[in-house]
Amino acid sequence: MDSVKRMALFAQVVQHGSMSAAARAMGMSTSAVSQQLRALEQDAGVALLHRSTRRLALTDVGSRYYAACARLLDAAGEAEAELSAARHAPSGELRLSAPLGMAAHIGPALGGWLQENPQLRLHLFFDDGWTDLLQARIDLALRFGQLPDSDWMAQRLGSLQRWPCAAPTWLQRHGVPGDPLQVPAAEWLGMPQVPGLVWRHQDSGQERLVPAHPRIASQNQPAVLRLCEAGLGVAVLTSLDAAPLLEAGSLQRLLPEWEVPELPVWAVTPHRQTQPAKVRQAIVLLQDHLARLPGAEGEAAQDRKRQR
Repeated sequence: MDSVKRMALFAQVVQHGSMSAAARAMGMSTSAVSQQLRALEQDAGVALLHRSTRRLALTDVGSRYYAACARLLDAAGEAEAELSAARHAPSGELRLSAPLGMAAHIGPALGGWLQENPQLRLHLFFDDGWTDLLQARIDLALRFGQLPDSDWMAQRLGSLQRWPCAAPTWLQRHGVPGDPLQVPAAEWLGMPQVPGLVWRHQDSGQERLVPAHPRIASQNQPAVLRLCEAGLGVAVLTSLDAAPLLEAGSLQRLLPEWEVPELPVWAVTPHRQTQPAKVRQAIVLLQDHLARLPGAEGEAAQDRKRQR
């Protein structure tokens, strides 16, 4: 038994008043407790307890040693209480990473929860790239699309529909396409897709492999959104981004009878072991918020769709 464990055992013996009571509390035999105390005194080279058939009494050095051991035991108890509280109640700092397009949704999703838990702090990281969760000490990351292989833990929250959109000014110049292939490859905005997106007609089931070789390319979705709104091309936007602009009339949805693959949304955490309450509860709240957004489907709806 190492010295720290012996210090804790010694403090337990003093607090319980006898070796037998301490042994019962610690799930040990009385002889094992007595053996460890003798080993502690032998290593220290001093007597810590006066033993009699009726009672134990601290020596002078034992009294001073016990004060230090008791502080150690109290600190261990506080540490255990912190872990227990973290498992059952959100506290401390939640470091959350999300794509830029989610910036407007964190408040509605988590605002009420933060007000109910004033002991909780939120540190936000918005980035459309792939942040190293361990290096940035991220507790929870929202990720869209297909995930690369990693040792991280991923939980699917649902999916977002993707809609091809264009500004009225673009439509005035090019007209309204009736087929995805009628959009010139250079007029697509966003990242180049190789060989392209597979589009599927909702009624006939017919598929189109639509190439895209954008003249203006960017991996930053808010930038793509602004470029599309300015009439510089056609973009396949998530329902999350497109819905408010479609409602305002600054964008128009194209080819509604055609579908492109939905965009899966994931909650990614760097650890596979049991998550603290702040992470578990944030995932539930974000999943509930996602399910209420236009063109979004929660994971339960996705499961039903996959079973059909």
